[in-house]
This record gives sequence, C-alpha cells and structure tokens, in this order.
Amino acid sequence: MDLAQWITIGVAVAISVLLVTVVHWLLTHKLRRVWSLAGPLVERCRGSAYAAAAVIGINVALPNRGELADRSVFPLLQHGMSILLIGALTWLALTAAYAVTDTVLLKLAERNADDDRRSRRLQTQVRLLRRVVATIIGFLAVAAILFTFPAVQGLGAGLLASAGLLSVVAGVAAQSTLGNIFAGLQLAFSDALRINDIVVFQGEWGRVEELSLTNVTLRMWDERRLVVPVSYFATSPFENWTKQGASITGWVMLQVDWSVPIEKIREEVGSFVTEHPLWDGRRWSLQATDILDGGVVQLRAVATTADADARWDLACDLREHLIGFISTNYPEALPRGRTEFIAAGEDDYATAFPQSAFRRGRPSAATDEPGGAEAPRGAGSPGPDGSVGVAGSRGTEGGSRGSGTDDDGRGDDDGDGGNDGE
Repeated sequence: MDLAQWITIGVAVAISVLLVTVVHWLLTHKLRRVWSLAGPLVERCRGSAYAAAAVIGINVALPNRGELADRSVFPLLQHGMSILLIGALTWLALTAAYAVTDTVLLKLAERNADDDRRSRRLQTQVRLLRRVVATIIGFLAVAAILFTFPAVQGLGAGLLASAGLLSVVAGVAAQSTLGNIFAGLQLAFSDALRINDIVVFQGEWGRVEELSLTNVTLRMWDERRLVVPVSYFATSPFENWTKQGASITGWVMLQVDWSVPIEKIREEVGSFVTEHPLWDGRRWSLQATDILDGGVVQLRAVATTADADARWDLACDLREHLIGFISTNYPEALPRGRTEFIAAGEDDYATAFPQSAFRRGRPSAATDEPGGAEAPRGAGSPGPDGSVGVAGSRGTEGGSRGSGTDDDGRGDDDGDGGNDGE
C-alpha cells in the first residue's frame, strides 16, 4: 500500500476513536447523573469500545483488491481483518452485557440483606443468566471465526446435516458438564439456593459466595473457600438457614446435677437474654429436656436472633454466663458421679469376698481351746461380735503370760513368767 492509503486508514481510525471519545465524555459528564447505565458502560466498555472503533475504521478504509500493488496479499489481509472485527465486536458485546447486568446487580446490592429473599433470588438469577449469555456469545463468535475458513464451511454443512447424531454423541460425552449446567439453572430458578444464603455442608456452615453454571463457592466461617459441584446441591439434601428468612433460633445445652434450682437458672437466663443487644425480642426459654445416663439433668436454653452470626455470638455469651453463674452460686449443682456403699451381713460379705482380710483374720479353733497354740503377737483380729482382742490374751482367763508379775502383784523372782504353784 502507498502512503495515501495509509493516511486514509489513519484518518478513518482517528475519526472512529474520536467518536468513541465523544460518547465516553457524554456518558461521564452529562448522562451519568440521569442514566444509571452510563457508569457501568464507561467502566466496562472503555477498552473494548476503542478496540472495536479502531478495527471498524481499518475495515472501512481498507483498499480494494485493485488498489493494491500486490494483489496476492489482499485475501490474507481481508481474512485477518474479518477475524479481528468478529473478535472486537464480541468483546464489545460481552462488556455491554456485563454493564447492563451490573446495573441490575448494583440496585439489588443496595438492599441485599439476609432477610431480603427476593433481592438475593434476583441477584442469583441475573449472575447465572449473565454467564449463560456470555457463553452463548463466545460460542457464536468462535463459530463465526471458524466459518471464515473455506474448509470449515464445507464441514459445517455436513455437521448440520448430521446434527441429530452429533447431538447424541455430544450429550453422552459431556453428560457431567451438561448435568451441572442444568443443575445450576434448576437451583437458580427454583429458588433453592441464592447468593449469600447460609447453608450447612458436611457439618460446617458457610455463605454462598458464588453460583456458576458448574460450581458453588462457599465462604466458610473461618474464611476458607469451599468449591462444590452444583450437582451436589441438586441431588443431595442440605440445610439452608436463610430459605424463608434470616431469623434463627440459638440454643445452649447444659448438663447439671439433680440439685440444680431450675427456676433460679430460668430467671437468670431470662434476665441475661432480654438485656443482650443481639436478642431480637421474639422468644426465649429454659427447659429440662432429658435425664442422661449417670443421673445428669440436661437443660436447654433457647433464644432467638436476627441472623446466624448473631445466633452464634449470643449462644456463646449465654453459655459463658451460665457456667460462671452456676459455679459461683450453686456449685453443688455441677455434674458429679455418685457411688453408694451398702452394708451386708457377715455371711454375705464372706461369700462375696472369700479372700478378704475379714476371713483371714478370724481366730482358728486351736487358739480357742485350752492348751492350743498361742496367737502371734501384734494387732488383734476382730471376733464374731466385732470386738478386737488384745495381742497374747485368752479372753477373760488368767493374766497376761510373760508379764513378769505374781498374782499378788509382786515381781516374779525366777523370771519364768508362770505361777509359783505350778
């Protein structure tokens, strides 16, 4: 191309970019205050609009085949500019679609509280529809680019002729992907799951942060992100704490002794809950719900809150308060284990414990008869009546053997310890 042709292309591109600049200025300074779509269009379509303007300017000023010195370059140049035009217009269409949906989402976000079910449902559906529209636009753009190639055009006619068979093959090959896509549409439009819903997944609760065609992203309470396939929520039961509203009931379980003054605990629960800032004013209660194994009474304190976050904080505060209150004012009501000792007769005791010290310490028959072997010195063993004999004694007979004294109290001269008359 000669210099004049390059100048023509440059002027066309400059005019196109100038027009986009004028539109950008009008949207920013004149229409932004009166048109809610002006701001999102400026933010989303700035780069795509300038790119599309430049490509359109080049295509408009592109010389014909006869105006080129080397005519063999014209098909390649024209084909390349067609692909660029399709890509630029696709980018502009995607950004415009996102700008329109951003306007809707911005209005919904202003009243996106947990108890606004309609707002969260519309927000979920708009986000999902935006992804569907973007997918369709991208698919059509890729198809249009492919059909600019002559070889693909012939293939496309054959594909259209065998569309029935190809749809079956594609359905079988992409069964899981299509299942997730339809599951996402089902969740969004059946109002079963919405953005910012609080759900319980495998024992842990989190908020729905993102709902796409294939996955659901949950923001857990400890700021982890859990990515779950959409098909799980479409085929498995799950808890949705904000399905009908954000209000929820919290509870605290206590295990106490039978001696607990339930009325006093109930009064303390009522006094604490009604003065707590997180209580929503609907109801509270304290009830003895069960008698557990081991003789422990189970109490359940209940209080209502406006949302799940307040429920957790109020339950923890109430639990801490009751622990301190019971341990300080009623320590005897703390849970304890009991053991009861039952007295039994001699025969029952001896039968149950044949090797006990009670049986081993009983005096033998030899020590009870005159002339029998003397019991060893030391601590006496208890008799049948429970009395404890003195070591070396024989009941009430005679004095102590080996005491060294006579019957009259005088000391024994021979020191044999026996009576002189014997």
